[in-house]
Amino acid sequence: MIRAFLVWLQDQLGKGAGDTAQSWSQDLLGSLNLWGLIEGTHLLSLMLFAGTILFVDLRLIGASFQRTPVSVISRRILPLTVVGFSFMVISGAALFFAKPLFYYHNIWFRAKLVFLALALLNIVIFHLRAHRHQQVWDTLPKPPADTRLLAVLSLASWFLVITLGRFMAYSWFDCGKPIPHWINVVQDCKSSEHGAVDASVMTTMGGHGS
Repeated sequence: MIRAFLVWLQDQLGKGAGDTAQSWSQDLLGSLNLWGLIEGTHLLSLMLFAGTILFVDLRLIGASFQRTPVSVISRRILPLTVVGFSFMVISGAALFFAKPLFYYHNIWFRAKLVFLALALLNIVIFHLRAHRHQQVWDTLPKPPADTRLLAVLSLASWFLVITLGRFMAYSWFDCGKPIPHWINVVQDCKSSEHGAVDASVMTTMGGHGS
C-alpha cells in the first residue's frame, strides 16, 4: 500500500495530458536549478541545526561553557535551532517528494528514519523529565547524570542521522545488485522495479558454474 502511494506520488500526481507530460515529482527532479537550490538549503539548514544542537548538548554534558547557565545558552541558541530544523524538514520533504521510490527502497534512508525518531523521542523525554528540574542544576558546571546521558544520546542520534543521510548518496546496496538477503528484505527490493538479487545465491551459482 505504501509503495503504491509512492508510485502515484512520483509518477501521477500533477501529471497533465500528452505523452511528454510529467508529474510534479518528475518536474522537480528534472528542474535545472530548483533541485540544487533545495539540496543546498537542506545541507545549510542541517549545518545550522546540528551546530546549535552541538553547543547545547556539550553544555549539558559539562564539556564546555561550564560557567554559563544552561538557560542562557538555550535562550540564545535554541531559536536558531528551531529555524534550522524547520528549513531542514521542509527541504527534506521536498527532496523526498522528488525521489520517493528511491528513498523507500534505500536502507540508509530507512535507518535514518529510525534514528531520527529516536532523536525526537529523546527531546521529548528531556523536556518531560530533565527540563522540569532545570532550575536546580541550571548553573552547575555539570548537570545531573541522567541529563548528561540524554545529551550524549542526543549527540549520538543526530550524528547517526547525519551520517546515514550522507551514505544515501552511495549505491552500495541498491536494489537489483547482488546484496545480502537481509538487506533485500529490509529495503523491500522484491517489490522494486529492479527486483531482489541475493548475493549468496549469485555466489553459489558462480561456484557451480566454475
